[in-house]
Amino acid sequence: MREACKEARRLHIGGIVQGVGFRPFVYRIANRHGITGWVLNAENGVEIHAEGDAAALDDFAQALLAHPPPAARIAEFETQHTTLRGFRTFEIHKSEHRQAPTVRVSPDLPVCEDCLRELFDPGDRRYGYPYINCTNCGPRYSIVRALPYDRPQTTMRDWPMCAQCRAEYEDPSNRRFHAQPVACAQCGPNYVLEINGTIVRGTAIARAAQLLREGRIVAVKGIGGYHLACDARDAAAVRALRERKYRKERPFALLAHTLDAAHSIVDLDAHAQTQLQSLARPIVLAPAKVQLEGVAPGNSDLGVMLPYTPVQHLLFAAGAPDLLVMTSANRSSEPIAYRDEDARRTLSGIADALLVGEREIARRIDDSVISHGEVSTHPEAVEGNIIVIRHARGLAPQAVAALPTSHPIIAVGADLKNAVAVVVRGQAFVSQHIGDLEHYEAFVAFKETIADLSALYELPQDDVCIAHDAHPEYASSTYAAQMHGTKVAVQHHRAHIASVLAERSAFDERVLGFAFDGTGYGEDATIWGGEVFLGDLTTGLQRVAHLRPAKLPGGDAAARYPVQAAAGFLHDFCHSALLEGVHRYHLAQQLLEKNIRVFPTTSMGRLFDTVAALLGFTREITFEAQAAMWVEHLARESAPVAAYPFPFEDAQLDYRPLLSAIIADRAAGRDIREIARAFHEAVAQGVLAVCDAYAQPRIVVSGGVFQNTLLMQRLLDALGDRLWTNRTMPPNDGGICVGQAAIAALSTSNPMTHST
Repeated sequence: MREACKEARRLHIGGIVQGVGFRPFVYRIANRHGITGWVLNAENGVEIHAEGDAAALDDFAQALLAHPPPAARIAEFETQHTTLRGFRTFEIHKSEHRQAPTVRVSPDLPVCEDCLRELFDPGDRRYGYPYINCTNCGPRYSIVRALPYDRPQTTMRDWPMCAQCRAEYEDPSNRRFHAQPVACAQCGPNYVLEINGTIVRGTAIARAAQLLREGRIVAVKGIGGYHLACDARDAAAVRALRERKYRKERPFALLAHTLDAAHSIVDLDAHAQTQLQSLARPIVLAPAKVQLEGVAPGNSDLGVMLPYTPVQHLLFAAGAPDLLVMTSANRSSEPIAYRDEDARRTLSGIADALLVGEREIARRIDDSVISHGEVSTHPEAVEGNIIVIRHARGLAPQAVAALPTSHPIIAVGADLKNAVAVVVRGQAFVSQHIGDLEHYEAFVAFKETIADLSALYELPQDDVCIAHDAHPEYASSTYAAQMHGTKVAVQHHRAHIASVLAERSAFDERVLGFAFDGTGYGEDATIWGGEVFLGDLTTGLQRVAHLRPAKLPGGDAAARYPVQAAAGFLHDFCHSALLEGVHRYHLAQQLLEKNIRVFPTTSMGRLFDTVAALLGFTREITFEAQAAMWVEHLARESAPVAAYPFPFEDAQLDYRPLLSAIIADRAAGRDIREIARAFHEAVAQGVLAVCDAYAQPRIVVSGGVFQNTLLMQRLLDALGDRLWTNRTMPPNDGGICVGQAAIAALSTSNPMTHST
């Protein structure tokens, strides 16, 4: 090719383009099209200098966009002409480090089909190797210590490659070309089994599988931490796990050997199956087909996932039961154990043995959880009925929003289901699920995660905006007050609505927003939770309606005792004989009569609890939202029925006619499943009545109540594509940090923006 015909172009590609085999992919495409130059990892993505004739360069760029690596996600693609340098070959250059990184770190990836074939091929040198990986699969976020993503900046830095691994790593035609975690049994980490003070090597996985067959509990080190595993069909093993873990009723997640095994226990439609097999490999909640004693007490759904690590596949191949309980390794409410020494300490007395992987985990990451409801006829419904419940492994730390600011932001989230977000040059990156900050270990993890993300994205120490909940006594808020930087307090329910708008970059979109949850600090210092807002993020969201205020005796304690919430909701207009014999109900009535520790609330979550109490859930809950979930599962067992009255008058949804009708139907002996369904229909009709009153074309819903798949189905059926919900973040408090970041971003770009 004559030099005069050549030209040079500089390409920038952003998104998830590091740790997914993108540079080797570019290398191969360049050689295929006769392009010379180089490719490297930079702080904000991949940079390419390409030289060739115009047609070849056009074809090269088109090929990059058309067939990226399976795990890559291209979010930005920019090209411009640059100076011709006369390169003779195409090379992969070392990473550049010039400014704070904004590259999107790849989430951890499930083991690919090519690696699985090698894993079970007796003739392959990685036969049975539990850390097998390539550029298309394996750990990413869980092993990264710093950016750009290169081996010295991962937890594999202490495992030098053998000659064979090095040759694969440096061979452009090899699937492991520049695969940073590449290793084999000769040079890399392995697994050992620790049991009764004895360390088993070589046969560790086979021995662990044998223990599982015998009904024992084994702690298994995975990508983001340890799991506690046992035979899901062995009721004694499941019971022992509950007793040792102090986990009374919260459902356990299940790991099914194959898709057929998953189909045998849950009802999976095509969309749920797609989620189950996606790169995120989440836990998918689906209707149960079978009863597994002790796995999900009182719950009509089961949470199931498919194997995503080599060691999980090897356990099944070694004879482990084809359906395992696979739950986070911790004591109830504590974060997942991920350091080996912590696992040995905290899991003593719970696990009968530990299957310990020698590769270090950089940060703890739980499994992601996704709920999938029935599919509606509206186009938005498939998206809307896929609800992220927990944003963690396979999803974190994705960039979920592009915000209109150049100012760095740390959004510390809420105290329940905490997650944090950092904003770097307008890109909002969200951490994995952390947990409930009332627990000391979770609060420690919260502080570690803020420090971790701040270091990973090299946020400045002082010139940063700190967004936090407006509740002055939240642990996250008090910690934010100690941090350096400008503080922005964001009202909890506005943050819920803002999280939906931020995901869609809809900052000027005028919306009618519904934020329904259990509790949040209101601007009037009362407990909010059934709020309606009108406006947009640029000019502000004005509270225009809400649930009729009720009395909440005992404050936060009412969230644990549905009958306590019921006493408050019924106090001013009705008393129910249904609850007269319940001791906690009488105690709550005494508080109400003496007006001691009684707080006004507009909480929709507590209304669900009240209905649960009236339908028979009169004991203490053992995990958050248990009573509301029970009401939903009852309702899903009923055919459609007419809605109870839930009038919208004087900017308030009045629950009194609704509760009166429920009490009358209970007295008349109506099936509680029908009552629960009529209640759900009433809530949906109440939302629609507010929509009619304000006549806005765009409706937004967020908050923990909208994890209810039956309620969401009804709203999607009625509103179709008018309805916007959270797409990539949970509607529960796990998504609060995104809304906080969005409101803070507008505050930093426009000082006149009202943030609280």
